[in-house]
Amino acid sequence: MWAARTVVYVVTPTTTHPPSARGLACPPEDSGAKVQMAIEREECMPELVFVELSTDELEQHRKELVGYCYRMLGSAFEADDAVQETMVRAWRALGGFEGRSSLRSWLYRIATNVCLDMLRGKQRRALPMDLSAPVPGNTPPSRVLADQTWIQPLPDGAVISADADPAERAVTRDSIRLAFIAALQTLPARQRAVLILREVLGWHASEVAELLDTTVQSINSALQRARATLASREPDTLEAAAGAAGAEIDTTLLAHYLEAFERYDIEALVSLLHEDASISMPPYEMWLQGREDLTRWYLGFGIECKGSRLVPLDANGSPAFGQYRPSGPGGRYEPWSIQVLEVSGGRIVHIHHFLDTDLFEQFGLPSSFDR
Repeated sequence: MWAARTVVYVVTPTTTHPPSARGLACPPEDSGAKVQMAIEREECMPELVFVELSTDELEQHRKELVGYCYRMLGSAFEADDAVQETMVRAWRALGGFEGRSSLRSWLYRIATNVCLDMLRGKQRRALPMDLSAPVPGNTPPSRVLADQTWIQPLPDGAVISADADPAERAVTRDSIRLAFIAALQTLPARQRAVLILREVLGWHASEVAELLDTTVQSINSALQRARATLASREPDTLEAAAGAAGAEIDTTLLAHYLEAFERYDIEALVSLLHEDASISMPPYEMWLQGREDLTRWYLGFGIECKGSRLVPLDANGSPAFGQYRPSGPGGRYEPWSIQVLEVSGGRIVHIHHFLDTDLFEQFGLPSSFDR
């Protein structure tokens, strides 16, 4: 790509002679040279301000934009698509970037418009617990809903930089928890954007009003309605998410879970669960709750998970595992699910089993491995 760095000349109106762009031709695509773009405007003379932008300067915002779009859309795949479209639109509109706002806020404006476009006319994504009541442990898995019905998990590394400080890491993990993402999806799209920008990212009301081309009063009203909706769904949703992420991960609990699951020692596994623990398995609509029903499930329809291997991961600010079953030729291990665990009070309270094997590539996991 030739667009390693672009120099944008921003002009201010001072006289009736516009600047000339003659001689500022783009170099060949493979030259790697600088591209110079001159903005010609009627009735203005160049009081030149150089705004130099490079691909690196755009890319340094990618992770936080992925996080923003994921919170808006509830899908890791759609978040990636939205950020890619944001970058494309940014390059195409680069001549209109005058440096009056920061590059970051300009990119967020584009990303917000992309997300609002993608959400227009779509059904909200959800978790199984949002759509139905728990079923008995002897219920066969049957009813499957379309992929676009479900919230998807997200690798922590997609939104958290390796060099992020502990405080930044904790704040980001707070705001990508699956329960919080599910709560966000209940909000109308613009309210969702307002709440994320104000409550998660800490923007001022005036900044959000400028981004959404509205008034501060309108932003404050939207934020108030959004918070009321979340409170009616689950009191203290924001505070609960923050508290969960702030808790230390119990590595001993996770080690015991991995060992029990791989040995398929259901008695040991269930002992690690909260009394009212639950499991879900998108794209299946059903979910189960309570140790008794979970035991019945694991030893019944869930018995095909026996012999699985787990690969530790981090997803949605929570401990997670890539689950492989020995279902391939010669007992070769093949992808089955991404498990995301919710832990509270030293017990596992929910296990999300995401059965979309396309997610394994998203998490950088191998497509299979030998016994």
